Amino acid sequence: MDNRAGEMEVFVTAAELKSFSAAGRRLKLSPSAVSKLVTRIEDRLGTRLLVRTTRSLLLTPEGDIYLARAQRILAEIAETEQLIADGGRATPRGLLRVNATVGFGERYIIPLAGEFLALYPEVRLELSFTDGVIDLIEERTDIAIRVGPMRDSSLKARKLLDSRRITVATPQYLARHGTPRHPDDLVTHNCITFTFGRNPGEWLFRDPESKALYTRPAPGNVQASSGSIARNLCLTGLGIARIGKFDVYPDIDSGKLVEVLTDYNPHEPEQVHAVFAGHEHLAARIRAFIDFLAAKMD
Repeated sequence: MDNRAGEMEVFVTAAELKSFSAAGRRLKLSPSAVSKLVTRIEDRLGTRLLVRTTRSLLLTPEGDIYLARAQRILAEIAETEQLIADGGRATPRGLLRVNATVGFGERYIIPLAGEFLALYPEVRLELSFTDGVIDLIEERTDIAIRVGPMRDSSLKARKLLDSRRITVATPQYLARHGTPRHPDDLVTHNCITFTFGRNPGEWLFRDPESKALYTRPAPGNVQASSGSIARNLCLTGLGIARIGKFDVYPDIDSGKLVEVLTDYNPHEPEQVHAVFAGHEHLAARIRAFIDFLAAKMD
């Protein structure tokens, strides 16, 4: 009888431990039996998944893909069996890998992590914060928190909050350089811009009377690759920045930053989504974390 799930478990164990011998000890199999089962998978797929060296096992690119998918499949099998054992009521459990931008992770996820784990003590949380867009499958990540427009239509997403960009500076910077009253005044200021975007050296504004949108130069001597970096640069008094409000609202409430040019704000949307790979039956731990975050963002 075909037992591909069992073969997957053997492969995953060997790949994670990087040893046929160690996998055999854990699974109560001989090293040769482990090797034969892995070879059976490779023969069926017609490709090498593991490179055997004298000291360790190394994943090929195909093996890395197979490992990520096999781990997910085995986790779903275990959760399905547990769901039935629990009488149809899924209990969130197991390892949950979450990636977020640095700013969102530090401002929201870290303060809420303890509360989430207290609600779901059988979940183990693994957090990574990066400002680049990661591949969920390659990075073996369950959920990614992304800011801005959604680009990958193959992923599922749930909106966590609607924000907008605002123009801010420290009171100290404004005391030294003056407060801009009109977008044209920015030519005499140091603007902290981003390294990305169609026109990173220009900012969008809206005329308060005609409501017409227009751009103005945002000259400056420093650029940032993320909202978190722009915020920290702005807090040093280096210049004026345009940042998502969710990144800086605590600084505004505390008086560390001041919003300027409010009458000209075009209210550029800055949406935040929880992104995940689509499955017919979403793992309970993934659903629980997304529901938890969404409730906290209301």
